[in-house]
Amino acid sequence: MSDLKHQLKERLLTARSAVSSFENDASRAVFTGSALAVVLAESASDVSVALAWANSRNIPVSIRGAGTGLVGGATAFDSGLIVSLERMNAIIEISPGDRLATVQPGVITADLDEEAQAHGLFFPPDPASARTCTVGGNIATNAGGLRCVAHGVTSDWVAALTVVLADGRILRTGARTRKNVVGYDLTRLFVGSEGTLGVIVEAVVRLESLPVGTPVTFWAEFDELAAAGAAVTRIVGSQTKPEVLELMDALTVRAIEEAFPSGMRIPRGALLVGQTVGRDAAETAQAILELCRAHGATAAAVAVDDALVEARRMSNPALTARGLKIACDVGVPVSRLAQMFTGVAALAERHALEVASVAHAGDGNLHCKVAAPDTPAGIAAADMLIDDITRLALSLEGTITGEHGIGQVKHHELPWQLDEVAIDVQRSIKLALDPRGTLSPGRAV
Repeated sequence: MSDLKHQLKERLLTARSAVSSFENDASRAVFTGSALAVVLAESASDVSVALAWANSRNIPVSIRGAGTGLVGGATAFDSGLIVSLERMNAIIEISPGDRLATVQPGVITADLDEEAQAHGLFFPPDPASARTCTVGGNIATNAGGLRCVAHGVTSDWVAALTVVLADGRILRTGARTRKNVVGYDLTRLFVGSEGTLGVIVEAVVRLESLPVGTPVTFWAEFDELAAAGAAVTRIVGSQTKPEVLELMDALTVRAIEEAFPSGMRIPRGALLVGQTVGRDAAETAQAILELCRAHGATAAAVAVDDALVEARRMSNPALTARGLKIACDVGVPVSRLAQMFTGVAALAERHALEVASVAHAGDGNLHCKVAAPDTPAGIAAADMLIDDITRLALSLEGTITGEHGIGQVKHHELPWQLDEVAIDVQRSIKLALDPRGTLSPGRAV
């Protein structure tokens, strides 16, 4: 390792006390062993040197941004190298004329959004963890978020990438133009690849103009989750266009209010929280509230500010603090949302376990969390329920993950959704770009 130390100097950490703090992410994946070292990369050159060194020695590499991932994608490998991108956190350029931003991967998502807003623009991808997660991590998992119902997922906003390949070569994909059909769409190939094909060291992302007027936040209470799901289906299928449409069950709302009091009323079944923007924001919000009332809402109104949306962002830490730690992020077609909620409730009763459900309701992405004793038996029981919830989503023409990715936590579920041909094609791509299998081996695909 002396040769790597010579090239990276103080940017290579080898002391056990320093390395250990980089070995885990926010997931329930359990790391055993010890990593060799951490590269605190500050440039594409640093990443290139690190990957070339590891590749030549068949040393596994884990890629780490902010460590907020929930599927074990950034967990270290025993005797492996950790490449940390947290120091690569520069917003290189905001180009208002082109509505583009050029950023390094360690930029915090909310910081990019704030900088863009100073130019009358915004960055549409908006994960609940936007104040802690990074743009690079969002791209690596193709993250969604609260504004997905109106603006889609991260891949819809990535124009070009600079990627370091497993052998240290640097690849540039995409273009700054609106149209570009030259060659294969390598940009989209790397979006969502979870660090298995290369390391993103720079991204050109698209920005959108800030909507005019004041956003309007609204809420609706339902006695039954199924009724709330049916209301969401009707809203999404109507002419209304909410910017945000989030659904929380009673347990989630109670957990948020206990941990981060915000004044939310705890419903019997579910609370739908949304936001509209633009010149007709108030009229759109009222039209959505009428749809909610027509589909069983027991109470519905416009809120005085956006505190409810901010409270929704705290659901994950609130539920974790309450002991609901085992999670999944399945997705179903919006038309099957009511069936999904009914099915989750039935599964929770069958397993005799407490389940909290939060949904990016407008796009059918559910985050279910199960309460489990912190014992091997308790975690195993919760994992069995999570597996059943995942199978339920698939039976409703859904997906095993909407935005968190596969990582190592969900790797066993991969063949539940993909057939042998699909898996073979994806692994062939992995083999072509990383023939020695040093980048995040055994994860994603």
